[in-house]
Amino acid sequence: MTNFDPIILNLIYAMSGSTLSLLISWLASAIFERRMGFRLKEKLAEGNLAIGLVMLGIFVGNGIGMGIIIGMSLN
Repeated sequence: MTNFDPIILNLIYAMSGSTLSLLISWLASAIFERRMGFRLKEKLAEGNLAIGLVMLGIFVGNGIGMGIIIGMSLN
């Protein structure tokens, strides 16, 4: 295997980690939707605050995960 520039390796790490974080976030919302038996989009349109808090948790978790991944790749 050839030696890559550390900047390129960090960029690959950040991109693949962020993509994986987005995939896990999408999977979490899909599993929640399937497990609960209703559509998140419809319940949010009805103004259900509990579903809003669930989505908030997914977004905040995704943001923290991506922040850690990108922060570690810059280290």
